[in-house]
Amino acid sequence: MRNRKTLTRRDFLRDAAYASMGAALGPLLKEEIRAEEKVKVILIRDENVIDSQGNINPKIIQKMLDDGVCAYLNESDPIQAWKKMIKPNDIVGIKSNVWFPLPTPKELEEAIVKRVLDAGVPKKNIGIDDRGVLKNPIFKSSTVLFNVRPLRTHHWSGIGGCIKNYVMFVSTPWLYHGEACSPLASIWNKPIVKGKTRLNILSLIRTQFYNRGAHHFDQRFVSEYKGLLIGNDPVALDAVGAHLLQLQRIAYFKEDKPLDNPPTHIFAADEKYKLGVSDLRRINVVKLGWMEKSLI
Repeated sequence: MRNRKTLTRRDFLRDAAYASMGAALGPLLKEEIRAEEKVKVILIRDENVIDSQGNINPKIIQKMLDDGVCAYLNESDPIQAWKKMIKPNDIVGIKSNVWFPLPTPKELEEAIVKRVLDAGVPKKNIGIDDRGVLKNPIFKSSTVLFNVRPLRTHHWSGIGGCIKNYVMFVSTPWLYHGEACSPLASIWNKPIVKGKTRLNILSLIRTQFYNRGAHHFDQRFVSEYKGLLIGNDPVALDAVGAHLLQLQRIAYFKEDKPLDNPPTHIFAADEKYKLGVSDLRRINVVKLGWMEKSLI
């Protein structure tokens, strides 16, 4: 296996393409795939989640969340599904993202809170935060975390996804910017978060698929993808998310425009820190709902 520390944009494109090359490569590819069971992630989309005025419909996003979580946990009732993840005596932190051009949709936050309440957790034991988690008493004493943020490209890490969303759980996040943010997954072993995450939700309602430079934002490079990606493995979600952003760039530019950094932290999270699965060939994407121009 080649050294992931020297992974290039071309390498990543080749890795992403493996998922669609299986039929052509046949037995040769099968020999390369590791024997472990595939990781399941749920992709759910609804063409009506954003209305004609650009607003997110709370009822539709609630249904998307419910249907996605039920499919992930093999449950028919959403409240029973959430009761599989939490108990009434849990202290629940919802790790959101407040980056002002593309924050976690408040409608999605509210949908999560509703189901946590339905599972029996009192409101006083539920918190939503991003940059203040280290001082927030809910997060300092949390027993359960839900990780939710939008998918976007990112100057230092290539993409901003589930893995990177926990960077606010350290007091010196800039120390994790080296090697295209490859050490990010080490944060998941910190006592404040280790073993607490019950679900990761990557919001694809709107995605930013291209940027140049730190904090760059351009509405031209925002896609109304109208989806959610749901699962327990943050690495698998980010691998699928990175692939989606790549395909969105190709669709828009008719070529894969390079990012400031390739998302090598996703591979490091798998191969060095053993946080999850980065190999697209080992990820089973279960698709629900509207799939026009889904790309993946």
